[in-house]
Amino acid sequence: MDIRRAALPAILFASALGMAGCAAPQGEWELTGDYFTHDPALVAGDEGEDWFVYSTGNGQVADGGIQIRRSTDGLHWEYAGEVWQEKPDWVVDAVPGADNLWAPELYEHEGTWYLYYSASTFGKNDSSIGLATNTTLDPDDPAYEWVDQGEVINSDGKDFNAIDPGIVEDENGTPWLSFGSFWGGLQLVELQWPSGLVAEGATPATIADRQSPPNAIEAPYILPREGYYYLFVSKDFCCQGVQSTYNMAVGRSENVAGPYLDRNGVPMLEDGGTELLASNGPRIGPGGQSVSDGVLAFHYYDEALDGAFRLGLIPLTWEAGWPEARWEDE
Repeated sequence: MDIRRAALPAILFASALGMAGCAAPQGEWELTGDYFTHDPALVAGDEGEDWFVYSTGNGQVADGGIQIRRSTDGLHWEYAGEVWQEKPDWVVDAVPGADNLWAPELYEHEGTWYLYYSASTFGKNDSSIGLATNTTLDPDDPAYEWVDQGEVINSDGKDFNAIDPGIVEDENGTPWLSFGSFWGGLQLVELQWPSGLVAEGATPATIADRQSPPNAIEAPYILPREGYYYLFVSKDFCCQGVQSTYNMAVGRSENVAGPYLDRNGVPMLEDGGTELLASNGPRIGPGGQSVSDGVLAFHYYDEALDGAFRLGLIPLTWEAGWPEARWEDE
């Protein structure tokens, strides 16, 4: 399991907070520079290493390729280009009309970085999740090169939507892909190393569902911690600026395949989910989350920036086995 995808032990957590210049273990960090990201996949740097955020592309820049930002401390961010200047040919054929690549996920396994990403169009589920691999995240490294590994899974003609990938390894080191948006809810399917592709004979199973149309739940992210798997999700509606109603919720299970229950014991297959973070003042619609070294990354719409979307970073705290994320003034 990649420690960047697990909660930090207390001593390392304190070190990370000190490195990022945050005096308290809660509250949103004050960011500077270019932090205008959507659906961020965060990799927090070890001491002396850069932090990275990969995020949804812009269809008007580099053929809509996944965007890259880097930071030396987690606070000041700079734009570092795109994964590719042109989409892979298979994406163009598989998802006609896909303007940009969405919602990436980064995971390291035995020295290889796996980059999962989505190709789709708004309001349709003829979508695909693709994969690329690299030996480094540093664009300045001579060995840096994202190699296309093709399609992982698609949802054309199916009752789910193949977007918003997230990766977790179980206690046996088996990788799993969580994904989904609206339609038939959130899905989980077994992968295999070292290919990072779907395991032979594996089929997706539903792990969260709101049980009523339009089933507004997406962006699953599973975090293993102290004998539980925590399923973070985004509920309601994204991508409407300051009219967005996005919010984050969480459930947990002792088994990676579920069932996931919220703090009150309500199954996430029955619209359960304990609220993690919701709109607060000028900060509208937080969601599209990932977690790295105990830090929750997400985007929201900032009313103070005329509704522009931006990166949010909040260290998670834990209370009685449940994660909490608080804005600085809560």
